[in-house]
Amino acid sequence: MLTFVSPSYAQTEPHGPAAGESVEAHADGEHSAFPPFDPATFGSQLLWLAISFGLLYLLMSRVALPRIGSILANRNNRIAADLAEAARLKEESEAAIAAYEQALAEARQNAHAIALKARDAAKAEIEADRSRIEAELAAKLEAAETRIAEVKARALAEVDAIANEAAETLIEVLLGPRATRTEIAAAVQAAQAERT
Repeated sequence: MLTFVSPSYAQTEPHGPAAGESVEAHADGEHSAFPPFDPATFGSQLLWLAISFGLLYLLMSRVALPRIGSILANRNNRIAADLAEAARLKEESEAAIAAYEQALAEARQNAHAIALKARDAAKAEIEADRSRIEAELAAKLEAAETRIAEVKARALAEVDAIANEAAETLIEVLLGPRATRTEIAAAVQAAQAERT
């Protein structure tokens, strides 16, 4: 246990240490100053400060500062190399983007050309099919008109024969058998000519 002893207590205490053994008694109440603030030690303190500062300066300038300088130089070199690499990669990416955009533009042009070519080919094929179908229809129409004309001619020929027979039968029923077939045919033809 630590105890603080005042000089007056130390003089009055009978069981304390003897005067002169370990505790120095100051009879006049004067205390010694704190050594760093003691004016008597200023000279030696300034000398040791200068020596310590000089040694610390030599240590810093010969050992620590060159190491720090080399670390900073290496760091600056690495940063410069990284910036150069980043610039190179940026140029490569810009070149790749430009090549991609050019390829995309060419692909669009090729697709447009292919679409136009396909449209023209389809149009030509449709036109050829239309022409062929129109020719086939015209041929069928012409064949149908020919058949119709033949059927009409046959029908008209049969109409003449039927008209001649009907006229002959009517004349026989009404007048009796007086007219000849040639007369009846001429009369039927004259009646048909008047209608047309």
